[in-house]
Amino acid sequence: MKYIVVIFCVVLFGSCDLFKIQEKENSTSEIVAIVNTEKLFKKDLINALPKNINKNDSLVLAQSYIRDWATKRLLLNKAKNNSSLETVNQIDNLVKDYKESLLINNYKEQLVKQKLDTIISEEELKQYYLLNKENFKLNEELIKIRFLHVDNTIKDIDQITSLFKSDDINDLEELEKQELSFKFHQFNDSVWTQLDNILLKLPFSKEKLLKKTKFIHKQDSIGLYLATIKNVLKRNSIAPLSYITPTIKQMILHKRKIELIREIEKTIVKDATQNNNFKIY
Repeated sequence: MKYIVVIFCVVLFGSCDLFKIQEKENSTSEIVAIVNTEKLFKKDLINALPKNINKNDSLVLAQSYIRDWATKRLLLNKAKNNSSLETVNQIDNLVKDYKESLLINNYKEQLVKQKLDTIISEEELKQYYLLNKENFKLNEELIKIRFLHVDNTIKDIDQITSLFKSDDINDLEELEKQELSFKFHQFNDSVWTQLDNILLKLPFSKEKLLKKTKFIHKQDSIGLYLATIKNVLKRNSIAPLSYITPTIKQMILHKRKIELIREIEKTIVKDATQNNNFKIY
């Protein structure tokens, strides 16, 4: 406890100097607090505090930092004095193993970055997909949908509806020219979209959106909603390749990474053996 008292005395009575230390380079070695034989220097305290804060905040943060520093030192001292040699050795070994693992993993990651082939062909994607189809079952519903939301006050609602219902590419292009006047829209119905995301935007029921339909609409106080559902995939269906492609790419790259690391390890052992740096007796 006497050390804690010393700490607060130093902070409280030395606070005026504490906030002028940046102007006094020769004072950076001044001691702020001592716990047993360990010292906390003013320069270390400066580095630990945020820059450009006012004097009152600095004082509060300085007191907190010193208290935490002292508590940690005191607890560490108690822990060392009350730990058996066996416990200390176990902890030292754990620290050693952890450090070695970090170094090894960092080295492997650097080699992987240099040597891993990240180019994946369409053919490889298709092959992987076909071989593992049953592993790609959906846990969500997907739909291909075109939708549009317009304000009730917009002009030519009938014309917009007519253009939206049309399958003519020219009509769709004409509709896209007016997109700035729409609240939100999605005209590309060739991509699979999660149904839950669509439900957040459109006031249609889940049951209605899960049925392929040429045209549905709904009008409320906010505006007019138009939608066309081109295709539907229900939960537990096999995910389409176009939807699962990013996942497959990650799986292929992960597999390549594991294989590359194994090859690196084999090469290192082989080279060490040939150079007589590794022997088994």
